[in-house]
Amino acid sequence: MPNTARWAATLTLTATAVCGPLAGSALAAPGSAPAALYAPSALVLTMGHGYSAATVTPERAVTLNCAPTASGTHPAAVDACAELRASDGDFDALEARGEVMCTKQFDPVVVTVDGVWQGKRVSYERTFANECVKNSYGMTVFTF
Repeated sequence: MPNTARWAATLTLTATAVCGPLAGSALAAPGSAPAALYAPSALVLTMGHGYSAATVTPERAVTLNCAPTASGTHPAAVDACAELRASDGDFDALEARGEVMCTKQFDPVVVTVDGVWQGKRVSYERTFANECVKNSYGMTVFTF
């Protein structure tokens, strides 16, 4: 075998031996990668006075991270995360507390939630009659 052919064969075999295992993993099925240790749960909650999020300027905003541990700027992050886990991240499932007495004054408050809950994109908006009513839903999620 001529010298050039020998070098070409050697380089080809070396490249196959070194890069072959790498190419095999790159060609593996899309779902074969190991799963993450936890699905991310990171939310931004905002509040403003008005009828809809499209016309309201946020007056307050907090962050809420629930995985791997509860954290963020939400004043009761641990309790808020526990409430959301209990409702499987369904904000509409948060019920009003029965013992809260609110006036019937109409001063609409809009709450928005954007982010990721257990790996799934979340975008939520709800208008409450006033801030007291907003704070009465759930125990802590909307109380900020």
